[in-house]
Amino acid sequence: MALPKNPKYDLRLHYQRVWETALIIALAVLIISFKYFPEVKKQVVKQEGPQELVQVEDVEHTKQETAPPPPPKPPIPIEAPSDEVLDDVEIDETDLNENADVAPPPPPPKVEKKEEEPVFFVAVEQQPQPIGGIQGIQKRIVYPEIAKRAGVQGRVYVRAFVDEHGIVRKAEVVKGIGAGCDEAAVKAVMETRFKPGMQRGKPVKVQVMVPILFKLR
Repeated sequence: MALPKNPKYDLRLHYQRVWETALIIALAVLIISFKYFPEVKKQVVKQEGPQELVQVEDVEHTKQETAPPPPPKPPIPIEAPSDEVLDDVEIDETDLNENADVAPPPPPPKVEKKEEEPVFFVAVEQQPQPIGGIQGIQKRIVYPEIAKRAGVQGRVYVRAFVDEHGIVRKAEVVKGIGAGCDEAAVKAVMETRFKPGMQRGKPVKVQVMVPILFKLR
């Protein structure tokens, strides 16, 4: 509980009166000072020192004259042929037959035109299918004797390029097993006829992957 303050010693009760009294005294001092001391003397500072005179001279403008071009080089003297030398020169007479037949110029060499390789599609709406299926290709496989003796077996992947008539134009081994099996697989694929691939209802050239299995019985 806060203790009650003595009004005699409470500064907040007399704060307004003290502030107004101090303000009135300050204004009175300011008015008296402007009334009785209106002028303020200025102190003039003089700087004394010797003055130097600078004499400005006129500078004449000079013109830069261009140097004359160098004289031309003298021509190199060339010795003219004398009459004696000309007398010693003899010109052989040539017999020209105006009626002689002149052979025509040789024909220009023929430029062989390189045939552009046909473009085979990779993905079409209908892929080519071997007639008789994969089994028809397997029946054409002739197992190499070297592979039989070495016990080589596995799967050979052949990429066949089939044209719009279903004929294999080219075949290449993508992944082989060797021992003559790759060549046998390519030969079997080249001898196979395919149903051509179709794109928008038309036969087109397509490249297709054909797996060939080599397995010993």
